[in-house]
Amino acid sequence: MASAGVEGQAERVAALLREITGEGGFAFVASAEKAAAGAGDLRAAEAAREMAWEQLHSGPWSEVGAAWRDAYALACLHVARLRAGGDRPAALKALDMGLIMGGNLLRADLEAALARISAEPCGGGLEEGAGAVDEEEQRWREGLDRNRDIADALKILPAKSLSSKKVQRRSHITLEEFICNYFLRESPVIISGAIDHWPARTKWKDINYLKKIAGDRTVPVEVGKNYVCSDWKQELITFSQFLERMWSTDCPSNLTYLAQHPLFEQIKELSEDLMVPDYCYAGGGELQSLNAWFGPHGTVTPLHHDPHHNILAQVLGRKYIRLYAASISEDLYPHAETMLSNTSQVDLDNMDLEEFPRAENLEFMDCILEEGDLLYIPPKWWHYVRSLSTSFSVSFWWRATVQPSGSS
Repeated sequence: MASAGVEGQAERVAALLREITGEGGFAFVASAEKAAAGAGDLRAAEAAREMAWEQLHSGPWSEVGAAWRDAYALACLHVARLRAGGDRPAALKALDMGLIMGGNLLRADLEAALARISAEPCGGGLEEGAGAVDEEEQRWREGLDRNRDIADALKILPAKSLSSKKVQRRSHITLEEFICNYFLRESPVIISGAIDHWPARTKWKDINYLKKIAGDRTVPVEVGKNYVCSDWKQELITFSQFLERMWSTDCPSNLTYLAQHPLFEQIKELSEDLMVPDYCYAGGGELQSLNAWFGPHGTVTPLHHDPHHNILAQVLGRKYIRLYAASISEDLYPHAETMLSNTSQVDLDNMDLEEFPRAENLEFMDCILEEGDLLYIPPKWWHYVRSLSTSFSVSFWWRATVQPSGSS
């Protein structure tokens, strides 16, 4: 079986190199073949990766050919293989970059390589002293406990928060109740008690567990107040570096958020700590994406809507969420640009009523999503989200094959 797998990989790689040759990538093919030959050539592997990287950034992401994404993954595999013996962090980073930026052709090979390297002893252990570890754990616990007092929370929330209609809260309702009373009516609801059995509910409270599972892994993060601000940017850093940034939240321009990332496809061990809620099968549900939202207090996702049914699971910490019905979209002044057409121009934290007068007295419902809660957000419902504490949420988007009666 193992030899069949090796032969299968060789066939896939050979076909890929023929395709890249057909697209004029002669230099890439020469470097990739040199990297793969015999004991391998690290300089050739790095050169191949750089050439593929340039192709990934030669135009809009949607126009990047699938073959060059697969070529990038192949080069990452070569770099990781040649670095694994002496530079474990660099090998892991190469493989993560292959998963994040590469295509699907060699995804199983990347995951297998990651499993092999992760299973090997790290050597050296943790460098931090006991005092530093204790201080970090203390800051972690304090981060999770922030803004538990409603009066404190109201000081940082948009005007009129928690003074209007509240999202209905139910305790662990059946799938049938959810479908009849909320899904078919396209009505938001908070469901408590439905994920208490998830291992994540206890394991993720331990920062050392998260560092052990994911500390050396490279993840994409957003830096800045939110994605509509001019100073917003994206970076690639290790999970441990991201955790260190948790404590630097005083300056909005440095606020770091792991947002809408398929973390559980990338780091399989974390996916074992949660399960897809039964509610996501409503309407013959087909899961579209499962994303992580992890960051310190103060992270904000501006008012926007999504195309799918959404169950947002609050695993750690607390979030404030405000919801507006899809029917009042025009009064929320969506951006004209295609890339931001699902995002409102109205900044709820600093409303400009002269420019957006229709937004002043719109009806909304809101809530504080507590640890262990699920929130159902129907398609096209506008929502604003602010973390009140260190927060780890998971969103489950699904498409229904049977549409609610209110859907178009």
